[in-house]
Amino acid sequence: MNIRGNIKKWSIVLATLLVGMAYSSCDNAIYDDEGDCNPYYHIQFKYDMNMKYADAFANEVTSVTLYAFDKNGVLVQKKSESGATLADENYYITIEVDPGEYDLLAWCGAGVGESFSIPEAVVGKTTLTEMKCKMNYDQEIGVTTPKGEVNEDLKPLFHGLKHVTLVDEEGVHKETISLTKNTNVVRVVLQHLSGNDVDPAKFRFEITDDNALMAHDNSLIDHCTLRYTPWSVTAGKADINADIYDPVMQTDDSNSRAESVSVAVAEMTVGRLMTYRRPVLAIYNVEKGTRVLSVPIIDYALLVKGNYNGKMTDQEYLDRQDEYNLTFFLDEAGNWASSVIYINSWRVVLQDADLK
Repeated sequence: MNIRGNIKKWSIVLATLLVGMAYSSCDNAIYDDEGDCNPYYHIQFKYDMNMKYADAFANEVTSVTLYAFDKNGVLVQKKSESGATLADENYYITIEVDPGEYDLLAWCGAGVGESFSIPEAVVGKTTLTEMKCKMNYDQEIGVTTPKGEVNEDLKPLFHGLKHVTLVDEEGVHKETISLTKNTNVVRVVLQHLSGNDVDPAKFRFEITDDNALMAHDNSLIDHCTLRYTPWSVTAGKADINADIYDPVMQTDDSNSRAESVSVAVAEMTVGRLMTYRRPVLAIYNVEKGTRVLSVPIIDYALLVKGNYNGKMTDQEYLDRQDEYNLTFFLDEAGNWASSVIYINSWRVVLQDADLK
């Protein structure tokens, strides 16, 4: 018996079978997303463009609409998903396109379809530059130039854009799109230096800006002047100088009398803040018919950019920060005492009168 010859013969047969099975698996694609000869493209998302530098996508983004445009800028695929599936840390969208170069555009968040409108996209027809996003606002009646008013708490809107080259190689290929948040809450606090009560009904708050229309690359397009007004105006009080036991001195100042401070708080939600725009916050005394203050929000916001954020560009800081708390003090005459303000809990002493 020629054992060595038989082993060699069966080895050749086995190798031939394995090669045949490999070709068969490529033809039949019997595996899901991997293990065959087809390429699969998984698109993931992250939202770490925030002050924590932490990916908050799973916690903050509730819907995703992804568009894939070919090298000619024409839409080849659109996919939308929402709900609990986005909370999975391994969440991704699979796109079924041929290998090649693409621009992947994402408009995400609850604001899509509620606070913002995006054109209906048609595969094979819609182009990348047509994918503008427009804020929904109330058109002001009786004006000769376009003007609008926004008095609601805008739902969050996120944007992402990435140019990718999808290779023609078997296996799973992952691409990640970074998102930028386009909505910001501005909270304005008015407080009397004297400690007197501040009646919110005596004041009118507004922010003006031209940021209703965003291009596919998230830049702002000249459109119209928006007037943002508060969706919430409330009064508040806080106790100060209350009796407090000092554990160091082991004393209890029983002569210290509790006092309180009264404030008016106005909350507004605005669109994307850009360094090349000049949004202005204005407060008016409706009883006197006078303007209490008028300040450029971006200039003031950047006053507290700080040393730790010094490596950021001004635009990156504005994109990472999505909440601004501004506290202004009124003198006994009800005018703005413009020497000191608080911005996001930072005390700022103003010495340049030109900022007003």
